[in-house]
Amino acid sequence: MDRGTQRWVRLTGRRVDPADEEWLSGPRGDRDRVGDSWLHREAARHGARVLDEERPAGLVASMALLDGPGFDSSALHPRVRDFYERTARWRLELWSQWSPWAWPFGWLISTLFARRLQQLSLPLRPLDVAHGMSSEITPVADADGRVIGTSWRRRLRANGETVFSGWYQDITLPGVRQPRVRVVFPLPNGRLVVLLRPEVTAKGGLVLASPEGGWGEDGAYLVVDPGDGSPAWARRIPVHERFHVYVDTEGVLRTDHALTLWSIPALRLHYRLDETDAPD
Repeated sequence: MDRGTQRWVRLTGRRVDPADEEWLSGPRGDRDRVGDSWLHREAARHGARVLDEERPAGLVASMALLDGPGFDSSALHPRVRDFYERTARWRLELWSQWSPWAWPFGWLISTLFARRLQQLSLPLRPLDVAHGMSSEITPVADADGRVIGTSWRRRLRANGETVFSGWYQDITLPGVRQPRVRVVFPLPNGRLVVLLRPEVTAKGGLVLASPEGGWGEDGAYLVVDPGDGSPAWARRIPVHERFHVYVDTEGVLRTDHALTLWSIPALRLHYRLDETDAPD
């Protein structure tokens, strides 16, 4: 399946040079399993260091890094902002629901691909995540101490299996003034790159969205990049996401996450986020 997917990207995608198109660059996973060694390789590629010391780390050093013509971080609810700036201090509880038509597709991907690689292993049944998820937040800083990216690894508390392992950064695309959130999921011989557009709701919530669009716009891109001198190829794929992070009427921080294929609903995830006294 790995070889078939990579061949499909080469046949239907376009040839790219990640050195010139930095928004498509990023970490690669190990050959047979994504693992966590990619983080140190990515730090070395940037001449940076992994910050292993315990600290209240967040996915972003400051939400102000996303400020631009379409986003003002000062309008965010303080708890929404705190979650992104101190993610390690928040506990995640998760519920999931697949659309009936999409469940067999999710099962096939999970059985043949995601569980083996321990990457993008979306829960198939609500009870799969009944005990919640743990979070491991690891920033990477350059020689001046500036955080250039953050690893977020999520595991099932019930069995310790890795569900997601991603590389989070703020990024400004060529010709676009408004910064985006870029998430890279390392894969064998490549990566999945997701570009998310930030918005603030009227009640201080945060929306991160990857709607339909053209090449170079917000969305999901599958990149085949063996790193052995072979050409790299990339293809925009019809996977779209919308995250809505908000504080409900009882003061609880929650997230609604909707995933669609083309414009058809496929999966809904709901998170309850509770602040703790120490990193999870």
